[in-house]
Amino acid sequence: MNLKLILLCLFATVFSIQAQNSVKPTLLENSGSISGKIVDKKSNEPLPYVNVIVKEENKVITGGITSDKGTFLIKNLALKNYTVEIQFIGYKTVTKAISLTTGDKNVNMNTIPLEEDAIQLKGVDVVSERSTIEQKIDRKVINVGKDLISAGATAAEIMNNIPSVSVDPQTNAISLRGNSNVRILIDGKPTTIEASQLLQQIPSTSIKQIELITNPSAKYNPEGMSGIINIVLNKNSKIGFNGSVNNGVTFGKTPKLNSSLDMNYRTGKFNIYGNYGLNTGKQSNHGFIKTTEPGQEDFQKFTFLNTNTSHLAKVGFDFYLNEKNTISFYTTQNIYRGKGDSKTTVDFLDPSKTDITQLFNNKNKNYSQAYNFDYKKDFKKEGHNIELEVNYTNNDDKENAIFSTPATNYITNKGNNTLINLDYTNPLNKTTKLELGLESRIENTKNNFIKNDSYNSDFSYNRNIYSAYANISKQIGKWSGQVGTRFEKYNAKALFKKVNENNETFEDDLFTLYPSGYINYTPSEKNSFNLSFSRRVDRPSIDQVNPIREWSTPQIDSEGNPELFPQFTNSYELNYTRKTKIGSITTGVFYRRINDEITRTLYENPNDPSKLILSYTNLNDNNAYGFEISGNLQFTKWFSSNVSFDAYSKKTRGIVADEFVEVNVTSVNARISNTFKASKNLRFQLSSMYRGRDLGIQMLRQPMWKMDLGTSYTVLKGSGTITARFSDVFNTMHFAFEGTKPKKLEGQFNWESQSAYIGFNYRFGAGKNKAIQRKQRDKNETQGGGGLL
Repeated sequence: MNLKLILLCLFATVFSIQAQNSVKPTLLENSGSISGKIVDKKSNEPLPYVNVIVKEENKVITGGITSDKGTFLIKNLALKNYTVEIQFIGYKTVTKAISLTTGDKNVNMNTIPLEEDAIQLKGVDVVSERSTIEQKIDRKVINVGKDLISAGATAAEIMNNIPSVSVDPQTNAISLRGNSNVRILIDGKPTTIEASQLLQQIPSTSIKQIELITNPSAKYNPEGMSGIINIVLNKNSKIGFNGSVNNGVTFGKTPKLNSSLDMNYRTGKFNIYGNYGLNTGKQSNHGFIKTTEPGQEDFQKFTFLNTNTSHLAKVGFDFYLNEKNTISFYTTQNIYRGKGDSKTTVDFLDPSKTDITQLFNNKNKNYSQAYNFDYKKDFKKEGHNIELEVNYTNNDDKENAIFSTPATNYITNKGNNTLINLDYTNPLNKTTKLELGLESRIENTKNNFIKNDSYNSDFSYNRNIYSAYANISKQIGKWSGQVGTRFEKYNAKALFKKVNENNETFEDDLFTLYPSGYINYTPSEKNSFNLSFSRRVDRPSIDQVNPIREWSTPQIDSEGNPELFPQFTNSYELNYTRKTKIGSITTGVFYRRINDEITRTLYENPNDPSKLILSYTNLNDNNAYGFEISGNLQFTKWFSSNVSFDAYSKKTRGIVADEFVEVNVTSVNARISNTFKASKNLRFQLSSMYRGRDLGIQMLRQPMWKMDLGTSYTVLKGSGTITARFSDVFNTMHFAFEGTKPKKLEGQFNWESQSAYIGFNYRFGAGKNKAIQRKQRDKNETQGGGGLL
């Protein structure tokens, strides 16, 4: 009811503003006017929203834009000589001299045809040959080119070719600079869909940019120790009907289909778009864990076969009330169905123990949806605006699992989130900008566990977050800076009920400040230095605190820890970007001070010491620091390369099995992606990656590496692209580990890393590009889009 009241008041405000802005100016007696109509030279179609600028002696006096019918009328002009400039993206600028006199006060320029500018059109809505990397004041921006698109069919696959980013090949969990505490945004907005699932659903052809925000400003929510990864999707802004269709098949041990359809219709004051993505197929995995602890030796063998199908759709519109007011709405609907069959065998060395064979099959159903309303008001001064966003999401997840014991587990997870966000930006002058904002987030989750058709337990988790932020930025010559603080009130409550046990409750109530600061120095066009600081927080997710079983094998149970509390991180970073004749090179160093770090832990089951429980815990305070370098290099017209290298060290301390443990580790990661252009339409890619070993207080992960080959061929006069790829050429990619506490063990898991992919992307439609951009909420320099979410 409260949400409906807010929306009702908002609509009343919008139409009140529209009414105020619709008052027509009067024509003064001793003044004149200029009018005309703008059309496309080839089609003779009218062009709306064209910029018409009136100048006097090269000084801008006034201006306007054309209507939906391509007409314009500029009134209240003094009777003088003027220069009229007509500017529009994708067209050549037209300049005409006009003279207003007492005898000719009202000049009609009649129909003015605009001619396409081939130079401008070359860079409009065309995917570049190769990816480029830009270092902004608060983020690193990777503009996705054909080389990265050829590196994978989905977002999860091309992420492994992005500097500082890693995707776990088994779980699809994403990490930044070796840390999985990272926040994922799509077009600057959060999503309730798990990142591991979402990355599999977004086609690589739908991605325009990937932004790595390792030290976000106070404008952003402070979640994510290692920062934010913002995936910016393509959005077609042409007049008329446009779109693209993408189909691809991956062949491993089993085939997998990845398809998507993007459509956009732009006319007059409306922009309507719709997207649909389908992922379906089987995944085969296998592995083993060998326990070598004296007296507890065993060999566990695992085989998994999962069949998953997901449908992800988005429908939305933008309504331009006028050049200063925009209303936007979209909804996303996600349907996921999965079923899995697995077999686990446990072979005990001790002959007195009976070997175990466990068969397991499960079915998952998930339905999630989101509804987003946005209103943006631009004031007269450029860059001066206010924006209100209301976002509501809910999800319903069900799992039915059957073990061969036999035993059945039925788990339901339901949740809903409401976000209301207000942003205000005011350029106080040419060198100073003020940003203010308010946000309210209300999140509710409830889980229920039924075992063998009888109630076992349920868990509810609710949290409310109210925040405000202020940022101010200033530029002085070659120096620029920004400081800000986010003020946040956080409250969380949890209740766990289980049969034959007392209820467990948890409550957390915090008021916290999250400061941030940036200093940027640009001594020349080729050199740039950036120093930044931010304070971040990682609050336990519902999966980390939920004590209800996540999954189970005969020897290991996975469950959350409701007693987890947040971890805080103070992050410092220094970057240097150098532009050379062959490209740009960025180097950086960073340091993190981590308080109460959240990590995975493995401990003995108190009810059966021969078994283990995989959960989460808070460690002591830890330090991490590192170095990274990345380059986007064009050696020749036919050979270019993206190279990245990073190394980070960390000291981790904590208590495992009642013993204090401290480890120091240095991990090294490297990537190189080479593109060879054989002709205008044909190119080849050769890429490889190396992920060094990683040591935790309980486990050592062995190094991983692979090499991929790819090619793409442009057909149908540039409208179509055929892509092929052979991944993990030498079949070297696998996850191997060794553990020491609480038991000595070793293991390895393999998946369908070696695979072949063939895909086809076709872009259709025609029309002229619009000069109006869609809303840019919560992403500073990011251009939003109507992509898949």
